[in-house]
Amino acid sequence: MSKQERWSKLLELLAADGRLDVEEAAVAVAVSPATIRRDLDELAEQKLLVRTRGGAMAHGVSYELPLRYKSSRRTSEKQRIAKAVVELLAEGDVVGLNGGTTTTEVARALALRAGNGTGDRYETPAGPQYTVVTNALNIAGELAVRPQFKIVVTGGVARPQTYELVGPLTEGVLNQVVLDIAVLGVDGVDPRLGVMTRHEDEAGISRLFAERARKVVLATDSTKVGQRAFARICGLDRVDVLVTDAGLAPDMAARFTEAGIEVVTV
Repeated sequence: MSKQERWSKLLELLAADGRLDVEEAAVAVAVSPATIRRDLDELAEQKLLVRTRGGAMAHGVSYELPLRYKSSRRTSEKQRIAKAVVELLAEGDVVGLNGGTTTTEVARALALRAGNGTGDRYETPAGPQYTVVTNALNIAGELAVRPQFKIVVTGGVARPQTYELVGPLTEGVLNQVVLDIAVLGVDGVDPRLGVMTRHEDEAGISRLFAERARKVVLATDSTKVGQRAFARICGLDRVDVLVTDAGLAPDMAARFTEAGIEVVTV
């Protein structure tokens, strides 16, 4: 197990329990307690946890893994979801992408598709192959160097956990654009409550993405389906397609289909 994988596992354990014990963490990760102590010291230096005698604890009462550590979770499912989402897009589309690990994979899959990965065709007769509007700094950074894309980055205040820009400046830009498709990564999808995320500021921006789009696609792994989160983005009446993995329960899929949503499982 690499250091990055080990750190990711330690942060997942911390997110689940709120605290870590050195001896228990050493057993869980299958390394020596001395290695765990060094890992915890380094993670504390990066302000990812608070070091305590004999272990560590999370910052505050609510802990969220930074995006770079979330990205190693359910990677294969997210990559399959991303490829399926890209199949829904047409050249020339204006695509909105909020932040998150699954939408980051969508951006990467779209980059591979653009120009068939050869870089020999950068634009359609009407302009770039795709216009991507995003409030995610990491997505903008990955696509900005690719001439097949026109990248529109919203302004706003950056959230370090997700690299997303939020706030009135973000809203100001989104209110001035029109999207063909909004692809949203979310933290919860409930047949009754709708689409949700953990933070109210991110929910407001994702809601605006949905309002500005002709078509709304939810890209999320099946563990988020049936789950609730603090802040509501929109109702299911605003969603056109749900793209998720094959772990989606058949009865849950049926409920979304009955709500008029196309369900794509991969």
